[in-house]
Amino acid sequence: MKKNHLKLIIAALIIGFSFTIYSCSKDDETIATIVPVGIALDPSNFKGEVTNGQVVTLDATKVYVLTGSVIIKNGGKLVIPAGTRIVATAGAASYLLVEQGGQLYANGTALSPVSFTSSAATPGSWGGVVICGKAPINTGATGISEIGNSTYGGSDPADNSGSLNYVRIEYAGAEFAPGKKFNGLSLFGVGNGTKADNISLLNGSDDGIELYGGTVIVSNIISAGNADDAFSFTDGWAAVVTNIYTKRRADGTGNSGIRGVNNATNFDASPRSNPTIKNITVIGGTTGNTNGINLISGTNAILENIVISNWSTGITIESDPSVTYFNGHKKIVGALFDNTTTKVSLKSTAGANVPIVDTTFTEKPDAFGAGNGTATPAWAAGWSGL
Repeated sequence: MKKNHLKLIIAALIIGFSFTIYSCSKDDETIATIVPVGIALDPSNFKGEVTNGQVVTLDATKVYVLTGSVIIKNGGKLVIPAGTRIVATAGAASYLLVEQGGQLYANGTALSPVSFTSSAATPGSWGGVVICGKAPINTGATGISEIGNSTYGGSDPADNSGSLNYVRIEYAGAEFAPGKKFNGLSLFGVGNGTKADNISLLNGSDDGIELYGGTVIVSNIISAGNADDAFSFTDGWAAVVTNIYTKRRADGTGNSGIRGVNNATNFDASPRSNPTIKNITVIGGTTGNTNGINLISGTNAILENIVISNWSTGITIESDPSVTYFNGHKKIVGALFDNTTTKVSLKSTAGANVPIVDTTFTEKPDAFGAGNGTATPAWAAGWSGL
């Protein structure tokens, strides 16, 4: 009997020891360690290229000082985890560019957004974020971006340039050439394989966000305090947008909440700009551009559930092709005009006023716009900076 007891004790010790070793081994396997490579090696001097075949992952516990340009080359991938801060210090020389075939994964959370900002904390004190994809545009088979001279456009509407989610971009818009400035976020020919959700563009010196053709679907966009248009599209962008909240600077200066163009030199260029934009709030001011939403140069669009507040003119539609598309065809549905002198204005290519057919737009006194009428929407709380 004593021998049996001894055997049982020894067996229990062996099993416990084995379990301890196994448990430690499993714990070790679940600990994620970020090994810095390439441009991530020196967070205090963050600049350079992510090359073909290279995956660079940043460490959310560090602040990355953007001292020049970061360029993600074809076949390269930059991963920016939730909570990462990137602080620019070099004016127009500080920007992030994704070239065709490169990918940027900046995925924050509502509690820990990815933040791009400037050490100067003043509008226009750094460049911005630029992504070039392979989706169709209407200015040619391909184009060359003003920033970085990077090719964009092509024939792949499903092109994937990565993912942006819960990202805040502040104080962008530096002048990179006489009279030319960065936007906060520029999407050149970006395809619908790319994700762009929960993005906040604050206090820039040009447009908050501009889409140059492509098919990328965007949602939950905040654009506030920017010196030019809050949300702008051109060159054949055709996709769906859900939830846009824009607001002028505190001093009332700035331009339109939404500005849409088909093609500035060929109003009937194909593919035609033709987004469906749902759940919109645009808050204006007392000076600057008078149009809450300005659709021109042959663009089409469908607008649903709109709140327009504090503008001289709520929606202005210009150019013969755009007027023909909108006038009398119920493309503007469910609009609430608050403190707006002229609700809708139509102008021909020659600039003449065009009489509005009564079925051009419909009003809805309880339209909620981006989610909360004229107030900041609940989905923007915390992460957006408003």
